[in-house]
Amino acid sequence: MPIYTRTGDKGKTSLFDGTRVLKSHPRVNSYGTIDELNSMIGVAMAHMAKGKGQIVTLRKELENIQHDLLEVGSALATPHPLPVVGLAQRAKDFEQLIDEMTAKLPELKKFILPGGRQAGSFLHVARTIVRRAERELVELMQKEEVDQTIVIYLNRLSDLLFTMSRFVNHLEKEKEIIWIKK
Repeated sequence: MPIYTRTGDKGKTSLFDGTRVLKSHPRVNSYGTIDELNSMIGVAMAHMAKGKGQIVTLRKELENIQHDLLEVGSALATPHPLPVVGLAQRAKDFEQLIDEMTAKLPELKKFILPGGRQAGSFLHVARTIVRRAERELVELMQKEEVDQTIVIYLNRLSDLLFTMSRFVNHLEKEKEIIWIKK
């Protein structure tokens, strides 16, 4: 079976229930951004060292997040709200991970510039993609019903990715650059 279907050649796509919508529909934008986020997390993982202590744990968590994101994308590709099982608990788990990593990091007293080494920098980019996904989801929620736990999950995920970027840079002994207001 070929990967191409030609069904989207006129600017429309199908949701999971068969409804045809424009590719610019807010629902399509939402799950498209989730797909972009998933890919960026894959890029960040590709730039992480393999087989080194705490990095192994981070890579496994990022892989779990990728699985979550496919569930989220699937729920968003369905025009009737589908609850994503376990998503609320994952958001709580993220808080614990954030706290554990933060305890091992230098205290953050000022804003830092996004960057660092490759993996940390890509995690910062992933964080910004999450924020865009949140904005698009809120826009979709103004018009259609959406599972509220997705918003909570994404909000917590952006915090987690910020902390992970700091943590990866810390493990790689990359100094954070403090923002200097001009």
